[in-house]
Amino acid sequence: MKSLNTGCGLSPPTIRGVRNPQPIFFEGFAMEDKTAILIDGGFYRKRALALFGDKTAEDRADEIEKYCSLHIKDGSRHLYRVFYYDCPPLETNIFHPLTARTVNLKKSETFVWTNAFFSALIKKRKFALRLGRLSATGNGYRLNPDTVKRLCAKKISIDELTEKDFTIETRQKGVDMRIGIDIVHLAYKRLVTQIILIAGDSDFVPAIKLARREGIDFIVDPMKAHIANDLLEHVDGLYSHWNDKRVTTELLPS
Repeated sequence: MKSLNTGCGLSPPTIRGVRNPQPIFFEGFAMEDKTAILIDGGFYRKRALALFGDKTAEDRADEIEKYCSLHIKDGSRHLYRVFYYDCPPLETNIFHPLTARTVNLKKSETFVWTNAFFSALIKKRKFALRLGRLSATGNGYRLNPDTVKRLCAKKISIDELTEKDFTIETRQKGVDMRIGIDIVHLAYKRLVTQIILIAGDSDFVPAIKLARREGIDFIVDPMKAHIANDLLEHVDGLYSHWNDKRVTTELLPS
């Protein structure tokens, strides 16, 4: 393939031996057009459960790899790296108000599944795992919002409650900060020309605005979730792939 002229009568310099090379162009696109995909893990897992159904840890890891590939499938861009942000599961003992027993979270299905999921992800090519930490609030277990509605509507009684009607009230720490830092780092170091953020949180707006001022094409994929207007205002676009045949054939449950 023939490289295009730069407009000054000279071909672009090659990468070798050049400290700050100019992009090399082939058939109308720059070989340095790289995309970084940043994933808010808590957001993705919640949306994936709603959209793609319940899956094993290994299948969920395969799913997320395929989902990311949809963003670069046309070949005009190159994947720099996928950054996945999440928190390890809790390992503490928490009192359950329904059973009146102390639950060892380290022996829970959630603990086993999450660690298996992380182990599968780190084996994926070009995946980087960024972990914050998870802390339980002082309230421990709480009733699910849907359960509260059914109780108030007198559709169920207290005697009909089960352990599945309760969830542990937790708070992520350090995840949003890591996402923001990586956005700034990618933009200032000119490591990519495009960032795709799979999230729905407007807390990232300051970092997004900085990246766009540095010339980064910033895309948000909300996975069909509603996003706040202030986030929509400060991105270059929303991309979704729900019309792609691979979503039906590879990601959606049969």
